[in-house]
Amino acid sequence: MGTSLGVVMDPIQSINFKKDSTLAILLAAQNDGFDLFYMEQRDLFIEDGAPKAQLRALRVFNDPAHWFELGESRVAPLEEMDVLLMRKDPPFDSEFIYSTYILEAAERRGSLVVNKPQSLRDCNEKVFATHFPQCTPPLLVSRDQDRLKAFLSTHQDVVYKPLDGMGGTSIFRVTAGDQNLNVILETLTNYGRQTIMAQKFLPEITQGDKRILVVNGEVIPYCLARIPTDSDFRGNLAAGGRGVVQPLNERDLWIAQQVAPSLKERGLIFVGLDVIGGYLTEINVTSPTCIREIDHAENTRIGEKLVAAIRGRLSR
Repeated sequence: MGTSLGVVMDPIQSINFKKDSTLAILLAAQNDGFDLFYMEQRDLFIEDGAPKAQLRALRVFNDPAHWFELGESRVAPLEEMDVLLMRKDPPFDSEFIYSTYILEAAERRGSLVVNKPQSLRDCNEKVFATHFPQCTPPLLVSRDQDRLKAFLSTHQDVVYKPLDGMGGTSIFRVTAGDQNLNVILETLTNYGRQTIMAQKFLPEITQGDKRILVVNGEVIPYCLARIPTDSDFRGNLAAGGRGVVQPLNERDLWIAQQVAPSLKERGLIFVGLDVIGGYLTEINVTSPTCIREIDHAENTRIGEKLVAAIRGRLSR
């Protein structure tokens, strides 16, 4: 038996073949000789202290009509997997945290988990960006509505967003004098019970919300700029944005180099940085995307780079 890689992901039958980064990683791993195994979050469990999963052997294909085949289901100790790839999309909720506990138990028994479970918990995708204030726009993390309103008074045009979302969901742009301000803050903070983020609005979003990928501390020299439609300020592809692959400029590269060493130290082997107008807005650690779009345009072989990094960590 070769080196085994188990993936925890959303239902594989429902992925977008053309865009799915998990599929790109799995294709690269299979081509490198890994034996693949498939799990969903619900398949993970701990029994008498031992982390286990209901898993199935997996084969993947670069074929839009037939991109996977699954073998028979069986229960196995998670430490049978040399590598466990955590690719479950947000929201980062209690179930996600419980999954990291189970994966961390497998890590203690010798499996390499990508990305590291403790760092998945520690590095909230919005709040982690505040570790690099030299890179971020003016921002505030709070649940106090008066403080959040004062931030708007100072900056006049801001974005409010939850700390656990993805794909641009529940993000509001608000300008001074907006009569919807109270209801927006009441909704997002659940009347002061949930912490959110406020960021100064960056008009450069019209030029794209750039996704910059970092593999084992190495910055990929091309990004996917997600450009919003005329009817929406959000660049997220899930919100209708259009993706354009671009080389990194000097500011993009500087930001990525500020962040990359910390990522590698924390066992965050595959990460996506979001940059708007020369400012870092988010650090995506749970399930970063855009591999296939960048690879298709520039033949960057990002999946292969990630698999090589995994091989390197296994050899150590």
